[in-house]
Amino acid sequence: KKITSLYLLKRQSLHEKSATMKRLFGVKKTVEAPSLEDTTSKLDTRATSIDQKIKVLDQQLAKQRDQIKKIRPGPSQDAVKKRALLILKQKKMYEHQRDQLYSQQYNIDSVAFATENAKATVDTVRAMKAASKELKTQFKQKEFDIDKIDSLNDQMADLLEYNEEVQEVLGQSYTTPEDIDEDGLMDELDALELDLEEDLENEIGNGEIPSYLRDDPLPAAPEEKPLGAMPNPPNEVPEAPTTDVVQQKETAEKA
Repeated sequence: KKITSLYLLKRQSLHEKSATMKRLFGVKKTVEAPSLEDTTSKLDTRATSIDQKIKVLDQQLAKQRDQIKKIRPGPSQDAVKKRALLILKQKKMYEHQRDQLYSQQYNIDSVAFATENAKATVDTVRAMKAASKELKTQFKQKEFDIDKIDSLNDQMADLLEYNEEVQEVLGQSYTTPEDIDEDGLMDELDALELDLEEDLENEIGNGEIPSYLRDDPLPAAPEEKPLGAMPNPPNEVPEAPTTDVVQQKETAEKA
């Protein structure tokens, strides 16, 4: 019991000391680290501000240079030169700060690129794992049996071969005798071509031109009218019969 009471007293004293320290010095607050995008935006803003200041200093240097040209050598010109020197030093300081900001921004951009690349790598690996799992599930199905696929391939080859045989049978000519030798037909065709060449050489040797090479004139058109042709139309159109002529014909028919 004494040991327990001493332990509780020590614990209570430590708790009181820690509470006193917190009251005196306060408690550290957890500050979230800024993101790379926020840091880059801040650097861009600062660099833009420095660029504007450098432009203003350039304008002031131009004015000081014009004054130096207009003022004669002496105390006045020396004062203008000192002012121009201060402006030039200030410009160099801003340019140095701008170069440092550009270097920091380059480092931030490099880190951001590496971070994006790492995220893309993680996404790629996850996608590959999911695809591998899906493929394993698909390959476990019965349709991926290699023996069945090989047998199916053989069946398809046999069916295609049988189809070719059927097409050959259907493509045969019914009127062609079976004892005809195609080699003999080709020999006869070659002999026929030789005979035609010999006949052509003989006709040309005799000074005659073959009939299929002659340019005979076309026969003249016949001058007589063909049978069944219509006669020439009359130049004058006959007049229609009068009423008296029609009545005389009707009376004659009744008599």
